[in-house]
Amino acid sequence: MRTDSVQKVTIETLVEAMQQPGGVFILDVRNREDYDAWKIESHHVTSRNIPYFDFLEEDERLFSDLPQDRPIYTVCAKGGSSEYVAQILSEKGYHVYSVSGGMEAWSQYYHPQIVYEDEKLKLVQFIRLGKGCLTYMLMSEGEAMIVDALRRVDFYEAYAEKEGVTIKHVIDTHIHADHISGGQKLAERVGATYYVSSHDVFEHGGSMRFEPLEKHSTLRVGSVEVDVIVIPTPGHTPGSTSLLIDKRFFLSGDTVFVSGLGRPDLGGRVEEWARDLYRTVSQKLSDLDDAVWVLPAHYAHFTEINEDGIVGAKLGELRRFNELLREMDEDVFTKAVEASASTERPPNFDKIIAINVGKLSVTPEDEIELEIGPNRCAVHHATA
Repeated sequence: MRTDSVQKVTIETLVEAMQQPGGVFILDVRNREDYDAWKIESHHVTSRNIPYFDFLEEDERLFSDLPQDRPIYTVCAKGGSSEYVAQILSEKGYHVYSVSGGMEAWSQYYHPQIVYEDEKLKLVQFIRLGKGCLTYMLMSEGEAMIVDALRRVDFYEAYAEKEGVTIKHVIDTHIHADHISGGQKLAERVGATYYVSSHDVFEHGGSMRFEPLEKHSTLRVGSVEVDVIVIPTPGHTPGSTSLLIDKRFFLSGDTVFVSGLGRPDLGGRVEEWARDLYRTVSQKLSDLDDAVWVLPAHYAHFTEINEDGIVGAKLGELRRFNELLREMDEDVFTKAVEASASTERPPNFDKIIAINVGKLSVTPEDEIELEIGPNRCAVHHATA
């Protein structure tokens, strides 16, 4: 069947439609197993799964649940099968678009969202909607700092150019296990300093060039007094580090999420690291005010995106809803975290860690395949 006449849209166009009050209707034509494991979700998305091969049977019952009064967006793994199904639906009179690039394109899309802006600073959160990953750009007086950069470094370069700022600092809060970091590459391309904890790098026998983050108590961005206070928060990894910006914004990495805490089991020492996590929560986070905004490096579910389009919450709110952030006996805490850490691990995490510490190089195509799938870095979901 020819698909030349099929109307195609980009992921960017789909996301714009998703943000409209009426939302979108998505027909995912991948197999059921892939759909159940990972799909496009949002507050304004209605999703149905009918596998591509079912349409080959020409069974009219397949169309009974499809709307005729609103557009249908067809999605598959990479865009080919969705075009075929879109053609079938178009010939039957449906208003249909095929999403170019499919789930592969969805996995690589970054959505910028302003967290805060005044005459002193601007803080932007970049949401990787298909993966649950979050990056931050702090800007002040023509300078910028990037925290937890993802693989598509050209995106941050273009955004910095648009904002008229020079990237001075690039930071990874820890060595990531579920996605490929763009931190070192971005720093090299823009001439910035790349910071990460030496504990994490040496834990995995890394050989890359970096500045040990633990050597710095503060970092400065711009000529205005914007201090970034480095707070070591071990638990998820031995060198996990969080950043307190202007005493108001707590970039928590994978230590504290909106709906949970970072899993401490990926290094094979779950009890030891769970106890580290307990000390982080009970001692280091206890000094932070309830009004501080917690901004993590990941989220587990789209419901963690608030009504302003931001993944984040005030620490006081998280303390009320997450029992692991309140006072608790260390043994009780450790057992609870150990039990939660038995969930499925991030796929390909060994290879991704090796790439992120400079021990392994792969092709760009392999990088895409290694990252496919949802985020699996949280162990305890209090709200999602």
